[in-house]
Amino acid sequence: MSALLTARAGRVLRLTLNRPEKRNALNAELCIDLVRAIQDAQDDASVGAILLTGNGPSFCAGMDLGELGQTSTAVIDRAHEELFTLGARLVKPLIAAVHGPALGGGTGLVANCHIVVASNQATFGLTEIRLGLWPFLVYRAVSAAIGDRRTLELSLTGRIFDAREARALGLAHEVEPDAVIRADFIAESIAAFSPTAIRSGMSYVQQVRDRGWTESGEVARRIRGEVFESGDFREGLQAFREKRRPLWPSLGNVVD
Repeated sequence: MSALLTARAGRVLRLTLNRPEKRNALNAELCIDLVRAIQDAQDDASVGAILLTGNGPSFCAGMDLGELGQTSTAVIDRAHEELFTLGARLVKPLIAAVHGPALGGGTGLVANCHIVVASNQATFGLTEIRLGLWPFLVYRAVSAAIGDRRTLELSLTGRIFDAREARALGLAHEVEPDAVIRADFIAESIAAFSPTAIRSGMSYVQQVRDRGWTESGEVARRIRGEVFESGDFREGLQAFREKRRPLWPSLGNVVD
């Protein structure tokens, strides 16, 4: 049985963590498969958005402690590093539907997603300290999502918090009774927008990270100029004037 399930619905690729008997804990194999699937989707023009969820009662219990001593530390470290820095490299939207506990590395995985919908049953926490460990590899992503001071507090206390607090902290964007249905709707909505605009916008966000105000403005003007010259923008403007749905040329649509 595959530890990662993939399914397509239109322009949305759905990835499901499928180790319910292990609470979807992240062993090296699952990390590698997940990174590969997301990177392949990033290079696939037919995919407009990626939806991530999990099978069973848990979203993700974090690192699979059972493989420690069985798999080399170097392999585990490399797999975790690639996974927990993925969000900063993507130019295609990654959306999480968190239906249950997302602890330790599970919280780090959530922090790497661009949009997060949590159910009322979802819980979060950087619980590594309880094991005599520290959330070294996920700290950067969580800090980028909620701020360094709060991430430090969560790392020191190891406390578990609910979906409402996750939303208040900025880790989750919405709390819904059925996170999967809502996340599906968001993913479909985003996938219907211009691929050129999304790729350009997300590339802009990456390029201006840690840059100054003036330099960020220069990047913005350059990328915006490129979008102005794109077929998608011309079609979007024409469709707006004609009050119709755009047919994005970047998807191979032919516009009369």
